[in-house]
Amino acid sequence: MVKREDLDAAVRAGVLNPLELDALFAFLRQRAAQSPSADAARFSGTHILYYLGGMLAIGAASLFATLAVEALGMGALLALSLLYAGMAMWVAATLERKGFGIPAGIFATLAVALVPLAVFALQHVLGFWADGPRAAHYRDFHRYIDWRWLVMELATLAAGAALLRRFRYPFLVMPIAVTLWYMGMDIVPALVLQAGEGAAWSSGAGSEAIWELRKVISLVFGLVMLLVAFFVDLRARHSKDYAFWLYLFGLLTFCGALSMMGSGRLAGKLVYLAVHFVLVFIGAVLARRVFAVFGGIGIAAVLTDLSWHLFKNSFGFVLVLTVLGFALIALGLWWSKHEAAMSARLRAVLPADLRELLQARHA
Repeated sequence: MVKREDLDAAVRAGVLNPLELDALFAFLRQRAAQSPSADAARFSGTHILYYLGGMLAIGAASLFATLAVEALGMGALLALSLLYAGMAMWVAATLERKGFGIPAGIFATLAVALVPLAVFALQHVLGFWADGPRAAHYRDFHRYIDWRWLVMELATLAAGAALLRRFRYPFLVMPIAVTLWYMGMDIVPALVLQAGEGAAWSSGAGSEAIWELRKVISLVFGLVMLLVAFFVDLRARHSKDYAFWLYLFGLLTFCGALSMMGSGRLAGKLVYLAVHFVLVFIGAVLARRVFAVFGGIGIAAVLTDLSWHLFKNSFGFVLVLTVLGFALIALGLWWSKHEAAMSARLRAVLPADLRELLQARHA
């Protein structure tokens, strides 16, 4: 598991000849690709149990909130959620001191996930939701869109940033990314009400224009999330992977909005297809499979739609897809043979930060 930075350190220490660096790195990459264990799962059984338990604990928060409200009321929910979050942070700190990094990060993430629950209860105690028709239960946060959720989301972002600064575990970015995703959906009602169109929003008048506005804002919000993820990727290129969850939910927001913006015309479908080919290319350059997955899903969706509506019962279209598939495989084979030389030429013209990021991700 030798990485590029290990070889760079060897060069700086005088152990390795700088002229041999690229050739040695290319040889080690090829050897790793041909190894029988190259495709082995990176998570051990212990890690899987850690994450499964953590996700179950986070998912139980909604059920906990519902039961607490029905049994004791919002005041008790506020006290219990704060107590629960405090205990989670204490356990996280204890596990960190004992060297259990992954479960420590999961408990810290649980504390962040409880922040919107505590803010939700506080809003009710203060009468903030007195006229809210869809805020009887915390689970409505995951089902309905309302501008008042923004207070919960901003508080969660602040708490997530503070705990991420304290604990430094990539899994902590997950609730931050989810919150940004939700914020991309809730920000439109906030803008509509700020513009004095609250009555139109609540009554349904002008709903088509508002829906179009939501799609555009979601598209832009997704792009901003992807740019933030790329910036985080650059800053953390020599450490842990903090950008994965931001990339994931940025792509969910961007691709979801783009998919809803289609007019059904052929030109729009071709643009949609081109965008997803670009996503696949970005995934190859940045060594980010999530881009390739979303790009591949989009490409498959367009080709399926074209085959059903435009080229139905056309053997010619089947032939074109087959040739295209084989051509992509051939391109992949060609790229695998020339990747080292092409990557070296590409890195030579890139800024130093981006060059180091690509070296780290391809290590």
